[in-house]
Amino acid sequence: MAEPFHIPVMVSEIMKYMNVGKNGLYFDCTLGGGGHTQEILKRGGDVIAVDRDVNAVQYAEARLSEYEGRFKARLAKFSTILEVAGENTGLVDGVLMDLGVSSRMIDDPSRGFSYVSDGPLNMNMEGGGLTAFDVVNTFDAQELSRIFKEYGEERFSRRIANNIIKSRSSHPIDSTNKLADIVEASVGGKMPQKSKARIFQSLRIYVNDEIGELKAGLDAALEILNDGGRLCVISYHSLEDRIVKRFMKSNADPCICPTDLPVCSCGLSPKLKLITGKVVRPSEEEMKSNSRSRSALLRVAEKIEG
Repeated sequence: MAEPFHIPVMVSEIMKYMNVGKNGLYFDCTLGGGGHTQEILKRGGDVIAVDRDVNAVQYAEARLSEYEGRFKARLAKFSTILEVAGENTGLVDGVLMDLGVSSRMIDDPSRGFSYVSDGPLNMNMEGGGLTAFDVVNTFDAQELSRIFKEYGEERFSRRIANNIIKSRSSHPIDSTNKLADIVEASVGGKMPQKSKARIFQSLRIYVNDEIGELKAGLDAALEILNDGGRLCVISYHSLEDRIVKRFMKSNADPCICPTDLPVCSCGLSPKLKLITGKVVRPSEEEMKSNSRSRSALLRVAEKIEG
């Protein structure tokens, strides 16, 4: 069966850093099309996996049906993985978080994630609730500008927000093409493609509370890992990577004592050991064969006793 959801990124690196082995228990927080999970199962590991997209869960369950008994998939978000792990909390050998949006979502115009093809302004990964249409057509200029700046790091955020307000006063902004046209007109010839990508990214992140979910997921991942278990996180933009980096570093060196104090007295002990001092990037070969892997950034840490 072809891989329609998401081409797995940095598979060999993940298998190596997560020490995947027979009879190990692994938690895949971003199931997608099941690419990473399948590689773990092939190596004899058992997998608990979650995804917030019902289509991804259904597809992966069908695709990996031969591993029944060793593979469990649940429709769930990062913030609920502690509950999903249940009695396996503290027994998991490795946790993977691949923060990339699945290729299937991006390429499906009806989901509204991309400015490349016209479609409704949706962007909700779960298919219900708040949508990008709601945000673009009801939020004031100040809040829109904040979202574009904070989640998209867009330098023309205020100008774009003001032009959205002007445009929607005469007609709703109800399609990806309409929004993309406003962004392009706002920035002119100043690299409009990058601005469009940043605006769409910021709306997706906001609609799905991706930053809140990531922070909750990192905390939960630390809880469900056993001593010596590995946490592997693949991010795709600087905002996510900064959060992952800070989480790992703060848990590897939690001491809050003054730097001139000769002996630590705060009593905070490390919970993680950094395995990758610097971010790991895909190989040149992988980037050539899968252009969407170019922005992938992998960080790995190991839970330590105490």
